[in-house]
Amino acid sequence: MRHLMSPLDFSVEELETLMNLADDIRMCPEKYSHSCHGKKLASCFYEPSTRTRLSLETAMLNLGGSVIGFSDAASSSASKGESVADTIRMISCYADICAIRHPKEGAPLVASMKSTIPIINAGDGGHQHPTQTLTDLLTIRSLKGRLHHLKIGLCGDLKFGRTVHSLINALIRYTDIEFVLISPPELRVPDYIRDDVLRKNNIPFQEVIRLEEVLQDLDLLYMTRVQKERFFNEEEYVRMKDFYILDKSKMELAAKEMLVLHPLPRVNEIAVEVDDDERAVYFKQVQFGVYIRMALILTLLEVKIC
Repeated sequence: MRHLMSPLDFSVEELETLMNLADDIRMCPEKYSHSCHGKKLASCFYEPSTRTRLSLETAMLNLGGSVIGFSDAASSSASKGESVADTIRMISCYADICAIRHPKEGAPLVASMKSTIPIINAGDGGHQHPTQTLTDLLTIRSLKGRLHHLKIGLCGDLKFGRTVHSLINALIRYTDIEFVLISPPELRVPDYIRDDVLRKNNIPFQEVIRLEEVLQDLDLLYMTRVQKERFFNEEEYVRMKDFYILDKSKMELAAKEMLVLHPLPRVNEIAVEVDDDERAVYFKQVQFGVYIRMALILTLLEVKIC
């Protein structure tokens, strides 16, 4: 039995196989429409989600399976004090696979140690978001044609942004990758990412404050929102939330081939006027997320397609 806690749980070769499967699902969806008939996904979200939860549930439904679960902690026995370990023991009796989002780092890992079914980490606090990273990798590979020789700008909340942390960890395994870390000093990438991931692996990077200074040099711009739920101080959040706004005038500074990604939801960090720019691919990203999660469910359940 296998779980997904981090993008590093899959080797580069396994990721290639997973993305190839996602591509085949995209091209021939009917071939997979009954592959999980009789299987149940438990969708256990202790924290609000739209894209990740609905994407995982849609993935299972597209595969012919069914979905059970809850969309917030208040509607589960967590509100009565039940532990994650006890919850997953119970869910293992009902479902064949489980996706968990939790505000506490490491909660899905605890669940995986007590579970008798595969566990998907659907986001744990500011730590990891591996299925979003799989989505990002598939989007980049599909639209850029490669996962190497890329200069990637990561902009916004790099301190609490679990999508950023997961993506950095995943991309450093490819050749000729360079990062431009764009954030205010208060939201810089954590030391453990800077020192133990980037510097330790000799990955070139620079840290800047002004987005305008680097736009013309990027192959990809990965925008993130400032996450209100990660702040303990309301005043600090209000001060930071509009620090970066990508608008039409800034897009004019960027290369014609640069793609703009965003894990969503956005707040103010990308102006609506940017949506019409062909380089803005964050809604395409959402669709790729369904395909890669379908491939992940099939892989973890070890479903073979004839």
